[in-house]
Amino acid sequence: MSGSICHDPLVSPTALIVDDHPSFRASARAVLEAEGFDVVGELEDGASVLAAVLALDPDVVLLDVQLPDMSGFDVCAELEGCGGRTGRVILVSSREQSDYGELVEASCACGFVPKGELSGESITSLLA
Repeated sequence: MSGSICHDPLVSPTALIVDDHPSFRASARAVLEAEGFDVVGELEDGASVLAAVLALDPDVVLLDVQLPDMSGFDVCAELEGCGGRTGRVILVSSREQSDYGELVEASCACGFVPKGELSGESITSLLA
């Protein structure tokens, strides 16, 4: 996917939220919807992500690095192999990006946002 995610000004960009904490998913949903996204799904584990991405074809995947069954980096590796239908992945974590060394840069993600700094501005700056 290249350029802006807003391919049609009359259609809201879509997002999939993947995080094992219901309270964070609710907060992320509120932030994304306030920014004009249509949240098409929420998942709490990594095992379901590939099938959901293929079924829902979201423009953006907000992906927690620390899931109960696998890491967000492992999910990114799976998404890279699904033929370019991954949308844009934004990694989130309660930890800082520096805690993950070069893993963020080596992943398919277009960026990283600490959970405490998630905002409409942080999301749109990564997708620009």
